[in-house]
Amino acid sequence: RRSRRTDRVAHRNAIAQPPLKSRRQGGAARPADDPGHCTTLAPMFSDALSEPARRVGVLLRERGETVAVAEGSAGGLISAALLSLPGASAYYQGGVVVYTPAAYKAWMAGAVEAPGRLRGATETFALHLAQSAAAKLGTTWGIGEAGAAGPSNPYGDPAGHCWVAVAGPTDVTRHLLTGDEDRPRNMVTFAIAALELLATTLETRT
Repeated sequence: RRSRRTDRVAHRNAIAQPPLKSRRQGGAARPADDPGHCTTLAPMFSDALSEPARRVGVLLRERGETVAVAEGSAGGLISAALLSLPGASAYYQGGVVVYTPAAYKAWMAGAVEAPGRLRGATETFALHLAQSAAAKLGTTWGIGEAGAAGPSNPYGDPAGHCWVAVAGPTDVTRHLLTGDEDRPRNMVTFAIAALELLATTLETRT
């Protein structure tokens, strides 16, 4: 049985990207293909981005579940964070950047019934993307993201406005409004929010 939850959060300060620090794992060494084993990442991946991706990878692998991604303003960062972990092929099935109507028509249209007239950067569209990604690739979970990284979009949504969604056994959405006009920072913040949403959904689901 599917359930539905919506969280609304306003981020007034974008998440900073601290320099990556190497960390030593205590206890027994983990195999290289364990998503919990992450010794070095490219500098583009901050701890704030890689940590929720790691949690998602560990939980999906433990449960034998899978995920697909359809993102827009995050520009592929959600998929990139998931793929930065060794052994990602065990749970990551694929992802697309749906940035234009042409991309939606080519990759998403027809996967599931569209809920009326769709508009980008809305809760409905983000959830539709998540559901469509999961349906297209036959995964347990789908992640959807739709927002305005900056400047404001043609619909009048301000920079920093974003909806992220998770679809699967539980459907969850979350709204962000960063109050920041910096496009790259917002892209990272949107990706972190999407990954965090799936991580917390997995962690709270029994």
